[in-house]
Amino acid sequence: MTRDQSGTWEMESNNNFDGYLKALDFDLAICKIAVCLTQTKIIDQNGDNFKTKTISMFRSYDVDFTVGVEFEEHTKCLDNRHVKSLVTWEGDILVCVQKGEKENRGWRQWVEGDKLYLELTCSDEVCHQVFKRK
Repeated sequence: MTRDQSGTWEMESNNNFDGYLKALDFDLAICKIAVCLTQTKIIDQNGDNFKTKTISMFRSYDVDFTVGVEFEEHTKCLDNRHVKSLVTWEGDILVCVQKGEKENRGWRQWVEGDKLYLELTCSDEVCHQVFKRK
């Protein structure tokens, strides 16, 4: 594993995205559309500073953060909530805890070889996404 996550990443797999979206209170119609879409992630990393963009045909979402610095995040392109997010390193894995009205919300992200792995968590649901470096 490496801490360098910079690059353009194209989605290869997206397991249990519908369960994750349901935990965020998305309606069934949106869930059915969202699971069919592929995503591209663009990550510009400078040390512990990250500028990220997630792009799909349905929505795009940008989030910039510095590891170890809590920030207010408005998930307007996802579930339109306000959360306090804190991203830290656990070894070579980025771990984000998002505090708000949903329990056990956050994500884990890491790179192995030419793959980026992302685990999205909300309540008891976990979505596993895999991206390949473009």
